Parts: sequence; structure tokens; C-alpha cells
Amino acid sequence: MSIESFVRDLERQGSESKPVQGSDTVDWLATGLCFIFPAVGGLLFGYDIGASSGVLASLTNPQLSGTDWYALSSFQSGLVVSMSLLGALLGSLIALASGNRLGRRTELLMAAGLYGVGAGGLGVAGSLGPLLACRVLYGLGIGFAMHAAPAYIAETSPPSVRGLLISLKEAIIVGGILAGYFAGYTFIDEVGGWRSMYGVAAPLALLLGVGMATLPESPRWLLLSGASRQEALAALVRCEGRRAADLTLAAAEVDEMADNLQLAAASSSSSSSSGGGGLLSSLGLELFSSSRYYRPLLVGMSLMLFQQITGQPSVLYYASQIFERAGFAGGKDAAGVAVLLGSFKLLMTLVAVASVDKLGRRPLLLFGVSGMVAALLALTAAQGGVDAANAAAAGGTGAAWLSAGALLVYVGCYQISFGPISWLIVGEVFPLAVRSQAIALATFVNFASNFGVSLVLPSLQDGVGMQATYGLFALIGVAAVANIYYNVPETKNKTLEQIEALWRKD
Repeated sequence: MSIESFVRDLERQGSESKPVQGSDTVDWLATGLCFIFPAVGGLLFGYDIGASSGVLASLTNPQLSGTDWYALSSFQSGLVVSMSLLGALLGSLIALASGNRLGRRTELLMAAGLYGVGAGGLGVAGSLGPLLACRVLYGLGIGFAMHAAPAYIAETSPPSVRGLLISLKEAIIVGGILAGYFAGYTFIDEVGGWRSMYGVAAPLALLLGVGMATLPESPRWLLLSGASRQEALAALVRCEGRRAADLTLAAAEVDEMADNLQLAAASSSSSSSSGGGGLLSSLGLELFSSSRYYRPLLVGMSLMLFQQITGQPSVLYYASQIFERAGFAGGKDAAGVAVLLGSFKLLMTLVAVASVDKLGRRPLLLFGVSGMVAALLALTAAQGGVDAANAAAAGGTGAAWLSAGALLVYVGCYQISFGPISWLIVGEVFPLAVRSQAIALATFVNFASNFGVSLVLPSLQDGVGMQATYGLFALIGVAAVANIYYNVPETKNKTLEQIEALWRKD
């Protein structure tokens, strides 16, 4: 059956529906469903981040833990937090090896199952061993969700709102962090409250699974996996709703996807025949088989790396102390400071969401990361004043207020740049043939660099002090700005196929 006759059949079946597709038309019901359920996978990731501090406070409290194994060592407490990161790293590696075979929808369904089993198991864990095992399972869910969600949203969203939706996913992650903070605040005084903090994630995992079960597979992945153009067209119609009401135009969109994939395959075959690409392809590493993939790899991997090594873990780790010195909160109000910062992060992320498809990716990245550098330099200067005041047993109020202001500028600039835009660009820049592998590698780089910074940071701070640490992060930020200026293209209002064509011109 030809795609033309398939289109005519669909047109006859839907002849009562009259909306006409336009380049800027968006069916928000259809598009929204293809966004909101994958985004729940990100919400569950953010929730785990936000709930962790409350979980540790509850789990290690002799009166409130509700266990006889509450006396965890520092190493054991670290394992409770970091085992989900280990699971996420493992999930990223599995996705790197088999993501193209599994498909975006299947990965998200697997993530829902892992989230659900992990959260449920954490809620009833009777000892540290099962708790850590369930943390790994939950982390595997994070790895699959953070790999598949950006690809699914990018591949099912109309170009005019793709930036908004992928950035909004980051806002939902930040909303999950804020929800985790609130869960900690709500259950912290209950006996065994940590079980409730973990268990809240189980119903959300069920929502993710039920939602993804009702959605189609990405039409681009269907073509990549060898499905017919008719199957891809049917999926596109479900994903775009009224926007695909003109089936002739929708079929042309599918033809463009398929033709672009054939061009990529021909290019890869040419590269393989002239070099070592054949061996790499046979090993499932098509990502490294052609030089045309190197530029998007540089773009995606560098953004993921700089996102983590420009100091966010360090700055936020000392947030409570910075605010306390400025007189905003004492030690008992650490949870309130966390909620304040979480709310501010969410607000600034929404600013990015509202402007990314108007201003573009590059302006937000360049402005935001430059602002981060300025904030880090201010923190460097202020830390010298704070250290001098502490040494003299004086108040150091001016320097402390400068630190608090610089912290808010840093967080705000991060949330309009690296926070959402890095994941947005990673979802856009990679060619379809290697998108799954590339996003998996980007996710792995993100989690691995996060883990590395967390591992090295305490020793760095002890060795050179906070002032020098902030200065070092500022220098790294300057390198990040240069990388963005010279290497990161503007992708606003371009289809994924048009973005892929950029690399064929290089």
C-alpha cells in the first residue's frame, strides 16, 4: 500500500474534521499529552534530589527513624544518596548500548516500572541493604527517563514550541525538587517519615506508566527502526492532532524525515567504507563512525560537562551558610532556605521557558553563563571579606550580604541558561541515526561529571579554600562562554531535519 493511498484512506476516515494544518498551528491537547507524561519522568528525578536531605534527617534520627539501624556512618549516609546516581549511570550505559533498539516509549515504560518498584521498595525497606538496592533500581529509572524523555519530546513536538516544551521539562524537574523539599518539611516530624517521603513517588510512577501506555511511539524512531512510512504517519497524526489534519502536508513531513534518514545512512556507509566506521558500527558505536557526528558531539558533551563543572554543587552546598551570615536564617531554618531557593529556581526556569522560543538558545546561554561568571567573581571577592571578618571575630555584614546577592544572581542565571537550555540543545542537535546513543552518552557525561565534582569538591575546598574555589569556577565559566560562542549553533524555529542538515554542510 502506497503512502498516497494510505493518506487518502485516512482523509476519508477523518473527513468530518476540518481544521487545516499550518506551520504555526499547535494542537495543545495532542502535543500536551506527548509532553506531560514524559515530563513526569523528570519530575520523579527532581523529587528524588529534593527529598534526599529530608530522608537523611529522618532516617538517622534516633527518635523518628522507626528503625534499629538509624546510626548510619557518614559513608553509609553517602551511599543512601549516591546509589541512585550509580543506578542512573548504569541506566545511561544500558541506553547507550540498546536505546535505539528499545525505543523512546519503551524506555519510558521501563523507567515507570523501575521508579515504581524502587519507590515502593524504599517505603517498606527493613534494613540498609534492601534500601540501597531499591535506590539503585530507582536510579536506573532516572537513567532511562532522562535519556528517553528529551528525545521523545523533541521528536513529537512542533518546531515552533519544541524549545518551550523541552525547557518546560526542566521546570518540571525543578518543580520536583521543590516538591521533595516540601515532602521533607511535611513528614520530617513523623516516626518513619522517610518512608512516606520515598513512597510518595510510587503513585507518580504509576501515572507515568499509564500515560506512556496510551501514547504512540515517536514517528522518527519508527522510521529509524524500519517501520513503514504509513506507521510513522499514523503516529505523527496522533502526536500532532489538528496540526496534522492536512494529511498531504503531514505525509510530506514524514517523507522529509525518511529522506533525511536515508541521506544519513548513505553518508555513514560512505564514511564506513573509507575508514574504520564499519568496525565501530558493528560494535553498535555508530556515533563514532563518521566525522559528521563530531561537531554535534562536541556541542552536546561540552554543554553537559560545563553544566556541572561551573560550580553549581559547590555554590548550592554552601547556600544555607551564605544566607545565615547575611542574617536571613539560622541553622534550624535550613529547610526554609531550601524551599526559598527551590522556589526562586522554579521562577527563573519559567522565565527561560517563556523566552527560549522568542529570544533563542544562544542569547540565553551567553547571557546566563556570563552572569554566572560575574556572580562567581562577586562570591570570590565577598568570600575574602567574610574570611577576614571571621578571622577578626567581626560581623562581616557587607561581605555576607554581597555573598547572598551573588548567590541569587548565580542561581537565576544558571536557571535561564545551563539548567534548561543544555538539555534542550542535547535533545535537538544529534542526527536521528545516532540520537539515542548520543543522548545516552550526554546523560552519562552529565551524571559522571556531577559525581566527579561531588567527589573532588570537599578536598578542593579543604586544600585551597572557598575563595580560590569560586575563582577557579569563574575561570571555567569563561571557558564555557567561549565554547558557547564558537561552537553552539542557534536552533530556534528549525525542524530537527534542518538542524541535522547543518552538520552535512560542515
